[in-house]
Amino acid sequence: MKRNGISLARQYALLLAVFFVVFELLMGVVVVSMLMLPMARRAAGDLAGLMVLSAQTWAELPPHTRPAFEVELARNHLLALRADMPPAVQDPLHGPYLYFLEEALAEKAGSRLHLTAEVVGDQTWYWVSLPSGGGTISVGLPHDRIGTQPLNTMLISLAGGLVMALLAAVWLARLAVGPLARLERAAARVGRGEVPELLPEAGPRELATLAQRFNAMARQVRDLLAARTTLLAGVSHDLRTPLARMRVALALLEKKPGPKLFLRLEADIEEMDRLIGNVLDLARGLASGTLEDVDVRGLLLELAGSDGRVAVSSPELRVKAPPLGLRRAIGNLLDNARRYGGEAPIELVAEAWEGEIRIGVLDRGPGIPEEQLDAVFEPFHRLDAARNPAIGGAGLGLAIVRQLAQANHWRVELRRRDGGGLEAWLHLPPANASQSGEIR
Repeated sequence: MKRNGISLARQYALLLAVFFVVFELLMGVVVVSMLMLPMARRAAGDLAGLMVLSAQTWAELPPHTRPAFEVELARNHLLALRADMPPAVQDPLHGPYLYFLEEALAEKAGSRLHLTAEVVGDQTWYWVSLPSGGGTISVGLPHDRIGTQPLNTMLISLAGGLVMALLAAVWLARLAVGPLARLERAAARVGRGEVPELLPEAGPRELATLAQRFNAMARQVRDLLAARTTLLAGVSHDLRTPLARMRVALALLEKKPGPKLFLRLEADIEEMDRLIGNVLDLARGLASGTLEDVDVRGLLLELAGSDGRVAVSSPELRVKAPPLGLRRAIGNLLDNARRYGGEAPIELVAEAWEGEIRIGVLDRGPGIPEEQLDAVFEPFHRLDAARNPAIGGAGLGLAIVRQLAQANHWRVELRRRDGGGLEAWLHLPPANASQSGEIR
């Protein structure tokens, strides 16, 4: 697909550069109008006063002291005196400060005066005729004495400001868009079916939160891909045993048909159908159903049935939960206890505990080693004791319980029971509880 338009980073850089330049122009106008111009007018007024005073002082001095006064004036104030005016020359660099100086001189002399430029060597001098005693005298100053270059200053400041604005804009744009670019590349990897790398959860709050959400999604994708591989490998492995038995039974049917072989085939087909059904339930994620008011004690009594090994201990508890999902989760835990607990008694317990409702299945079987309490929730993970064909089991019961717990925001945990056996607890959050009573 063809991509149109410019990148987000370039858009941000251009916008920031425009804003910086506009801001710099506004600040320049404010500084010039409110700071530089008043200072220039005041400096021009001071210089005009010094020039007028110098012309008047020169006229009042005795003739023999005037050369010394001129030397002192040139040395300390960079001003020169002469009797005649140079010919008028148009000054192309007649800047704003010289106009301010002309206005100040006109105000102090009482008549409009104009500065005349004269080039002496490589330097420009500005002269003006001022009243001195009964006549006039020319007072001049070199261009270096002014020292200001407003045009060059403006051009250099604009150029420097523009370069700095562009650099700052590019840096800020990359700083803001860089995490989004990494997110775009990671999302593209997800779209190609690859396992994405986790993003750094740093930077501004919004970007850090976005990275956290993406990392959570990436972990889910990684877990889903691992689960898919495990499901495919487990199904292919566990289907081989009934398929092998069916192949043997079909071979025997050709030689000596009998009802036992048909029963064996039917049992193998049911085992395969049960395995495939469990795998489909696990692959669909067992999404949470509609919440209903469930009688916990009644549900436990129903699941226990007529099995004399199972004892129910529960108060009158009611919870808001999907009935089928809750039944399936507790039923799978109970099936595991019946399958691996031998002939020892099993307890079905429900109680209000630390602000939540928990339902437990407690057995006195061989239990599970501490290091495998988390691993048994993985699909097709079975302990060595569970691999006996007489016991059966596909290794999906606890994986389905965990999927149901995740879909309904429950919490499931296994732990070794004091005195031997296993405790399996399903924790329901307080929001699921609607009523509780004392244990009877």
